[in-house]
Amino acid sequence: MPRTGRPKAELTVTQDERVELERLIKRVRTNRDLAFRARIILACSKEPSNSVVARRLRCTKQTVGKWRNRFIKHRLDGLYDEPRVGGPRKITDEQVEEIIVKTLETKPEGHTHWSTRKMAEKAGLSHTMIGRIWRTFGLKPHVSESFKLSPDPQLVAKVRDVVGLYMNPPTNAVVFAVDEKSQIQALERAQPVLPMDLGQPERQTHNYVRNGTLDLFAALNVATGEVIARCKPQHRAQDFVGFLRDLDAHVEPELEIHVVLDNLSTHKAPPVHRFMLRHPRFHLHCTPAYASWLNLVERFFGLLTEQALKRGSFTSIPQLRAAILDYVESHNQRNKPFRWTKTADEILDKMRRFGLRTQQVYGG
Repeated sequence: MPRTGRPKAELTVTQDERVELERLIKRVRTNRDLAFRARIILACSKEPSNSVVARRLRCTKQTVGKWRNRFIKHRLDGLYDEPRVGGPRKITDEQVEEIIVKTLETKPEGHTHWSTRKMAEKAGLSHTMIGRIWRTFGLKPHVSESFKLSPDPQLVAKVRDVVGLYMNPPTNAVVFAVDEKSQIQALERAQPVLPMDLGQPERQTHNYVRNGTLDLFAALNVATGEVIARCKPQHRAQDFVGFLRDLDAHVEPELEIHVVLDNLSTHKAPPVHRFMLRHPRFHLHCTPAYASWLNLVERFFGLLTEQALKRGSFTSIPQLRAAILDYVESHNQRNKPFRWTKTADEILDKMRRFGLRTQQVYGG
């Protein structure tokens, strides 16, 4: 019996189109509707019957026919949704401006900052609308960050000195960023840590038992990223001198050693002065007061805390020491240095702008 009805348009898929369709299906972040449409087209390229494809993909044959025709007519572009106009605006520019001004220049009575619901109550809008306005203009009243302007009278000279070592190190020399991470606690969780499971994150008790502390001396080789670490019970001047001796033994004798460190009193004690007189190849470079962010080894300490200490549970000091040294060894195996990108002029100019803005806020 001859077939009746409108003939179905033939669907063919080129090799490039097939690669793109398979990419849309496999991509984790692809819209699920878009991935499903790509599956329909790939299935239609092998099976001419819409009914068979619909049964296989558990949808209606009308859906299969729609996307088959869209692909034949517009190719890959036909699988994407057309932009929608959306509903008309329900809030004026004046209202948006009023909300921004209130957020920046006022505070709710008895509170330190606005919340979306308090602002919504004040402005007569929904809290979701307030949230959208804040996100659009980058306003985060609930977030507070700390800062400290360095009062060091030699700020400019020290910034130029330290940044110069990072970006243009001297020849026949090695540059180390050195610091101590003091009073690292061996914290043991009160109960065993419950491991991560499907649909369940790792869980640990909020309370813990203290099993002692130790101090970590670390020197980050700016050029190679290698970290030399020593764990000691305290961070006295003689402990720091002992660490400098370790650096002296680690570096080839023909190289100069430049050490970037902070203004801790331990670094200026008489034993350190005596060591420097006996070892003239050592050169100490101090960061400005309250500017520990200028010391590259602080970035390593941040990674150590986040990736090895924060979620750990340590029953003893030896266990804590082993965890720290294991992380240092793993870091050194990656052999990837930190790259300092900001020039001294850029840093000082940013500090100048911040100081001027602070003066304007407080009418200085």
